[in-house]
Amino acid sequence: MQIQSLIDQPSKLPTIPKVTQQLIESFSSEYSNRHQITEMICSDPALSAKLLRLANSAFFQMSRTIGTVEDALQMLGFVMVRNLVVGNGMVAAFRNIPGLDLKQFWRYSLNTACASRWLAMRAHLNGDMAFTLGLLHALGQLQMHAVASAEMQPLDRELSVLDAGRAKLETEVLGFHYAQVSAELARVWNFPLELIEALRHIPDPLTPEVFSRAAAVVNLGAWRARVDALQYNDEAIAASYPVDVARQLGLPADCIELLGDGGDQAMPALKELTSGLDAMLE
Repeated sequence: MQIQSLIDQPSKLPTIPKVTQQLIESFSSEYSNRHQITEMICSDPALSAKLLRLANSAFFQMSRTIGTVEDALQMLGFVMVRNLVVGNGMVAAFRNIPGLDLKQFWRYSLNTACASRWLAMRAHLNGDMAFTLGLLHALGQLQMHAVASAEMQPLDRELSVLDAGRAKLETEVLGFHYAQVSAELARVWNFPLELIEALRHIPDPLTPEVFSRAAAVVNLGAWRARVDALQYNDEAIAASYPVDVARQLGLPADCIELLGDGGDQAMPALKELTSGLDAMLE
């Protein structure tokens, strides 16, 4: 099996909502017209309602109610609104994937996104980009299971799709891994090159000749989400912590701060960090 065989026909690609596709195209635009974006979102009443629900969630801690899409754009910023719409669109695009617990998968992805955003801000990186990468980084797993379910079954029996060793196993068996498929999907959907390249290297961000800080921060965010998703014990937590990645980012070499046990500077619990964004997964 080749990566191209997973995306070489339109019928193999998930159907992305029109508004989501339009907003993806805006990633490469130097100037986005707020009025046009508002009209795009408002053309879909269900999406508008969900966006307002998300905008008024505890995650954003707004001092007043956001009542319109225009308000959401003004108060949350265009990039975060786009992130919410794109994330919602991706959840809608992948339904009933054979062999995967989608509820667990999207919870893990949302946790990765929020943890990555928190870490990015701590490391003085673009938090919004980290959120996008975290939410989309494992989409390749969905595509691989949707198109090649039979080939994925023996891998799934051997190792969870959320395990840190999954990329290595897939490379040994298939010759490529899920993050490379995620990057190819992003390329087909016209995401910007910077985001595509970061997606490709998230499982092992220290390998590329040019170190990707964006990929590294999501690698670390995915570790934090994995601890909860796979219910690691203390030994597994310590053994799996990507300490070299953390050091490259100037983040703690001890994982305690990322587990909520490091005092005022510690990462909040994932439930608190993602509070209110669960609506995106519905």
